[in-house]
Amino acid sequence: MTSLRSAPTPGGPRRKVTEVPALAVAAVAKRLGVAPATLRTWDRRYGLGPSEHTAGSHRRYTADDVARLVIMRRLTLEGVAPVDAARAALDADEAELALESSPVEQTAATDDDSAEAGTEDEPSGETPGGGLRLLRAVPRGADDEPVRVGAIRAAGVSDVVDAAISFDQKRCDRLLRIAPGTDPGHWWSTLVEPALHRIAERTFLASPGEMPEVVFSNATLAALREYTQQSEAALVAGGGPPPNHPSRMRRIVLIFAAPGEQVPLAAHALAAALGAQGAMARIVTGSATMHRSLELVAMVRPAAVAVVTTQPRPDLDVVRTVHEANPDLPIFVGLQNDEAATGLPLAATVQRVRSFTGLLHEALAVVR
Repeated sequence: MTSLRSAPTPGGPRRKVTEVPALAVAAVAKRLGVAPATLRTWDRRYGLGPSEHTAGSHRRYTADDVARLVIMRRLTLEGVAPVDAARAALDADEAELALESSPVEQTAATDDDSAEAGTEDEPSGETPGGGLRLLRAVPRGADDEPVRVGAIRAAGVSDVVDAAISFDQKRCDRLLRIAPGTDPGHWWSTLVEPALHRIAERTFLASPGEMPEVVFSNATLAALREYTQQSEAALVAGGGPPPNHPSRMRRIVLIFAAPGEQVPLAAHALAAALGAQGAMARIVTGSATMHRSLELVAMVRPAAVAVVTTQPRPDLDVVRTVHEANPDLPIFVGLQNDEAATGLPLAATVQRVRSFTGLLHEALAVVR
């Protein structure tokens, strides 16, 4: 992680990383995925504000300023206290700032602060106008490959989004490829999920046959498929049992989507992340009626069931039915909506989980 050293004077001199047009607060806020008021709060509390003035006394963010804000944003998302994250951002050296610099998307924005909506709270994980997680603003590395700043992974979220919205399937495939030794759970949380939310927030005018979501989904699934195949081949080559061996099937996790919902990408990422930790997981696809779901559970006899859904109020009848037929079976349901959670059975073996990481850890605790 970036070292935390004494912060310089907030208004002190700052090095220029590269000469790019200075940006208004709204443009920078959009890039980082925070409310403009949050940037003003960081300026007032920690000295992380714009350092350039234009005609009319409007303050603008330079490339140096934006690079420091990227460090601040990422560190807070990693759980670092805002005051410590600000200290690290202010004290970042020229090399660290250079790594944070990338071409900034020019966005039409007003200089009138009164027109900028938002609260002055620190980032909470939700966008100002909806329930999506905030984008992890990250720099691009050499050849668009992930780089590291200290111990923090910096992935090319903006590059992945650009490839998807330009319908460049080959480039999107390359950017989302999971490198050997990479944890697919971390890959999902720090690269894929933020990019997915960024694409979902945008509006496009596409020609027939063009869908950024499909380009992105195809690349994500291809990456997970390739990673899993290579991992399984390496396991067998090392003398381990094949995927269908009874010793592995005994501790399998079945992953369901909510009834009537196309299987979310997160379900595939969860299965790959479980596999990377030595667990076996299978995703239920196709028609999964109540009767067929019960048949699958009875036939496979899983160690646990996970339900992954993106719906705000999913149908949870399948959870109740499976629980009633298998009261000792651990069932983990990923739900961010508190109201939807009221539909879950009140039982020790049925647990509501709020995040992808939580689902992964709960399932691993059972199969291990």
